[in-house]
Amino acid sequence: MLESVAGTGTDALDTALADAAAAQAEARVLSEGCGLLDRSERGKLALSGPGAIEFLNGQVTNELEGLMPGEGRYAAFLTHKGKMLGDLRIVAVEGELLLDTERSALQELFDMIRRFKVGYEVELRKRTLERGLLSLIGPTAGELANAEDLPSDEHANAAVEIDGVTALAVRTDVGVDLLCGAADIERLRTALTARGASVVSEQAAECVRVEHGRPRYGLDMDTSTIPQEAGLNERAVSFTKGCYVGQETVARLYYKGKPNRHLRGLRLSAPVTTGEELRVGERSLGRVGSVALSPTLGTIALALVRREASPGDTIDVGERGATAQVVELPF
Repeated sequence: MLESVAGTGTDALDTALADAAAAQAEARVLSEGCGLLDRSERGKLALSGPGAIEFLNGQVTNELEGLMPGEGRYAAFLTHKGKMLGDLRIVAVEGELLLDTERSALQELFDMIRRFKVGYEVELRKRTLERGLLSLIGPTAGELANAEDLPSDEHANAAVEIDGVTALAVRTDVGVDLLCGAADIERLRTALTARGASVVSEQAAECVRVEHGRPRYGLDMDTSTIPQEAGLNERAVSFTKGCYVGQETVARLYYKGKPNRHLRGLRLSAPVTTGEELRVGERSLGRVGSVALSPTLGTIALALVRREASPGDTIDVGERGATAQVVELPF
């Protein structure tokens, strides 16, 4: 019996050490080289026609007027009360706008466009199953994607060719995304790994996102969230454009109000799970959003935290005695 227990303990320790070594290796790839992650499951639509920009500009939070092929924007789309229905990346190419969103928000985006496009010269097409998406993350992403000349502005885009595969390269905050035909995704993946990209786990890529303080719809933001609460004003909201759905609430909060919640980082004393309650005493301050195990920072998370808790404060997490230090983002 003792031998069985000892053996089990040794196996568990070996597994933990192997997992830690793998996490360190992936972190090194993402910080020094280039990691590769298939994100083809994301929702993708195409909007075309002479009225595409005018129409979409009246539906989303960011300014699209004057958007030219090769440029892009990040934006949210809202209810009439200013609450988020989702967020999206808008990539302008010749002849159409490519819309990229979380799969969980795709149906809301599709329904919104179909419902309100009446009277505009626009066509809406589904692209989720037709287009693959590979994310390259790390300092050598541009080189491997043949996109060294791509402007540094986030969402800047251009057509590239990689070992005979044509793709659209889109600049991100951590590298380059490549969109190609779904039938070409395996050829593109093979070409990129041959060039030196290393396939990484979703957990490793998510750790980079959390460390950078980038919230994800469905985990850190939902239909109760106003963009300012999630720290999206600078990236996703224009306060000088014309009217859009939900603008009144967003503008009023920006000019006259104080959000009840702020997106914060959490440095945790122990592993926790998404959804666990944050508290001070008996007072609820929010719930844990994305959680990541960072090789350099330990267990960290994002959360919408009520303004009663300020950076530097320590709060309770869940029912198992864990605590978290509230920090400004990025980590």
